[in-house]
Amino acid sequence: MHLDVQTLRDFYYRSALGRAAQRVVRDQVQAYWPHAKGQTVAGYGFAVPLLRPYLPDARRVVGLMPAPQGVLSWPAGQPNVSVLCEETLWPLETGHVDRLVIMHGLETSERPSELLEECYRVLGPGGEMLIVVPNRSGLWARSDATPFGYGRPYSLSQLDAQLKIHDFVRQAHVSVLYQPPSSRRFWMRTGPAWERIGRAIPAVVAGGVLIVRVAKRYPPKRTGLGDKVRVPNPLDVLTPSPKKEPKAV
Repeated sequence: MHLDVQTLRDFYYRSALGRAAQRVVRDQVQAYWPHAKGQTVAGYGFAVPLLRPYLPDARRVVGLMPAPQGVLSWPAGQPNVSVLCEETLWPLETGHVDRLVIMHGLETSERPSELLEECYRVLGPGGEMLIVVPNRSGLWARSDATPFGYGRPYSLSQLDAQLKIHDFVRQAHVSVLYQPPSSRRFWMRTGPAWERIGRAIPAVVAGGVLIVRVAKRYPPKRTGLGDKVRVPNPLDVLTPSPKKEPKAV
């Protein structure tokens, strides 16, 4: 189930906890991709808060928002780059995206396998994708006070297994958002300290969000449908049987 786009906007742009979460996740995205000059950058779900640093230099920036979620104009005060789309049918050419970010898209999708197929389609050879999902072991996945408390949370092994099926190779991963998902003044004030402690000693507390960096494997290792159909071919029943010649007497 996708959250409403107004709920996501209010969290990330109108709440102190949401702005703090946006800053932490966006800083990590920039650590992986410091720049995208001349590249096509796309985000699916509600990834637009993470795309703003790439607006000045990227060749093209596109914010893809699924129909069940709804769409809003973004960025404010600038030409709109967001578009409403079907979950598994994006208005992008095959192989034209260099960098793709998924946030609040995979864990809320009813068709995650088909969604990953669409991600593979739009990425060009050598393209990379960042997937931001709630961590199954973290506190944020257990609280519905934030958007990360909705949908299906993932462990790293679960996400790895799903990505491998669709020919994505994990390059790196990190956990972020170690502070509790609370807007109370104490937790907000000590948030940066929790982030430092959590990354230094990850065994003590689990980060609320997983960020996984993957590359598109090309050519794919997957086999086509024809390779999966075993002999005898089930469609052979539609082929007329050859006429038998009468035996010689």
